[in-house]
Amino acid sequence: MDLRKLKTLIDLVSESNVSELEITEADGKVRIVKAGAQPVVYAQPMAAAAPVAAAGVAAAAPGAPAGAVAAPAEAPAETGHVVKSPMVGTFYRASSPGAKAFAEVGDQVKAGQPVCIIEAMKIMNEIESDIDGTITKILVENGQPVEYGQPLFIVE
Repeated sequence: MDLRKLKTLIDLVSESNVSELEITEADGKVRIVKAGAQPVVYAQPMAAAAPVAAAGVAAAAPGAPAGAVAAPAEAPAETGHVVKSPMVGTFYRASSPGAKAFAEVGDQVKAGQPVCIIEAMKIMNEIESDIDGTITKILVENGQPVEYGQPLFIVE
């Protein structure tokens, strides 16, 4: 399904009284469930047997009733400025597998300096620090999927 079409559907569900929407097309099946204030999207390619979490989502717990959503784990409060993901995708610390990481713990970064890459729909997007400071913590593992607004780095 086209990313623009998916975003439009998510926005429509967010702004309406609809609590659940499911669409099946030739290339897959998408289910959007409004859980609280944020819609949750489940995408399943037609060939796949199990649902795959996508577009800033929480996957349903195995054996849970339909519509149940696993609660996100509470992270301890971090001090410092949090650099968050501006999109859904796959987090990479370097531009290629053998390359040096954009940022390590203890590195000084300037506002506008790339700190990682998020791959979304086969497009590599450089994510830049929004403040000057020192990276004190990297919160995401290389190759891990990330959600919109997910904390990536702590900068002090």
